[in-house]
Amino acid sequence: MNNFRSTVQEAAEDIFFGQVVINWARWFLIAGGIVLVLWSANNVQQLIIGTIPVFALMAVNFYLHGRQLAEKPANPALMTVASLLDVAVITMVVVMWPEPEQRGLSSPFFVMYYPLVMAFAFVMRPVFTAVYTSLVLIAYGGACVLATSFLSTGESTFDLETLLARLVTLGAMGGLGTYYWRIQRNRRRVAVGEQVTQN
Repeated sequence: MNNFRSTVQEAAEDIFFGQVVINWARWFLIAGGIVLVLWSANNVQQLIIGTIPVFALMAVNFYLHGRQLAEKPANPALMTVASLLDVAVITMVVVMWPEPEQRGLSSPFFVMYYPLVMAFAFVMRPVFTAVYTSLVLIAYGGACVLATSFLSTGESTFDLETLLARLVTLGAMGGLGTYYWRIQRNRRRVAVGEQVTQN
């Protein structure tokens, strides 16, 4: 019974202390998004369209930070929903960017997936991280195929090698974050005198 309670407490501590990691990763994502939008926009319309997803991410982050300051931290379900919303917003930008030459595989916004996957892996249990990382890989791969096959205007080439390289590195981010999560979990168990076990 003590081991079960300890595991539940560990999971609660991961979420309580780890949510700040996801929140700050989202702030860096927002800052990077602003830079990419300003860099990529060729006219006012693109600038306006590009800032809408940034404001959506800001609204989510203000809400989660507000809960934390009010000492009502997010639970795993809320953090997962917010992280999935992040992925949906970035995927929409990758697929629907107004400039056709910057959609799909040519979109510079794919780099925004990396901090999301890493931050999620730092905080959530490995099983959840594996599912989340898989969903990100499917979302990005599908976005590239969709943008190239159906939404392109004119001749477009699909570079499978580039896509696979990006998917492998994205998957590696989830794996590295999980590895770090396991190291920290074991260190905490040793610090409180528990037997070190692998999850």
